Amino acid sequence: MIGLLLIALAAGAASAVMFASTASGAMISLVLALLAPVPLMVASIAWGRICAAIGGLAATACVLAIFGFERGLVFATSVTLPAWWLGHLVLLGRPTTAPSGPDGVEWYPAGNILLWIAVIAAVIVAFSFGTDMSATNQGMRRLLTRVLANTVTAPDVVDIPRLVEMLVFMAPPIAAMIMTTILTLNLLTAAKITAISGRLMRPWPRLRDTKLPLMTIPALFAIIGFCFPDGLIGMLARIAAATLLTAYALTGLAVLHTLTLPMRTRPLWLGLAYALLLTFIWPVPMLAMIALGLADAAFDLRRRFGPRQPPPLPVP
Repeated sequence: MIGLLLIALAAGAASAVMFASTASGAMISLVLALLAPVPLMVASIAWGRICAAIGGLAATACVLAIFGFERGLVFATSVTLPAWWLGHLVLLGRPTTAPSGPDGVEWYPAGNILLWIAVIAAVIVAFSFGTDMSATNQGMRRLLTRVLANTVTAPDVVDIPRLVEMLVFMAPPIAAMIMTTILTLNLLTAAKITAISGRLMRPWPRLRDTKLPLMTIPALFAIIGFCFPDGLIGMLARIAAATLLTAYALTGLAVLHTLTLPMRTRPLWLGLAYALLLTFIWPVPMLAMIALGLADAAFDLRRRFGPRQPPPLPVP
């Protein structure tokens, strides 16, 4: 019990220090803050949700005491709770005799975890933008106007006010897409660290088989219907739609990994896809991955065009 407590406190201290590093103002501190959930996720996956809960509560208390209520609330909602819950979902399973559970356990599907990541990312981004739309938009307009005035070399050619309004409109969904991607990478990093250490208590899933639940498509189209009005409802709908579309883009990458399995040029295609996603033209491959993920959800491309599986061996 003492060892578990020390591990929990160490994980919480690491997360708190990484989150608080932004006070230094260094660029590297932003990367550390984005990776702050990883230590608590490792604690949750390797030693259980109680360990992560103890570490998260201790870290939240420290952030509250040092930086005040507002920063403590941000840490609790964006680091502690997501790390605890996602780590819990990774280890969630039930006994089964079905073929999907060769080790006697049916583990929580990776696609369902991805859907939870999208929901959590939407809540975090919505919480960060707040409910006072006018104050939030005015603050973003002042910031963007000041930044663009100092960076745009030809102000007569670029319509800065229109560009500012476009960026203000796009900021919440872009932040939601980034948050969904970061949470996914954080969970994968924590799970891989746990697997390398030998403490992962479930088999590593085949990520290329990841599928979102079927109800996600009608939910996505229903949410898109609320994206067009201005105001709080429209902003929340755009945030939710952006997280779900990002989740479908990630499943699109899984589809690409599956469909290219028989190809000799598979490393080339995968490398090109990931390289384009890291360039300034990332919206184009992102839209392609979203379309691929939605097409697979509608037409099951992986089963139709993926590599054929050998028939199962007869049960003696």
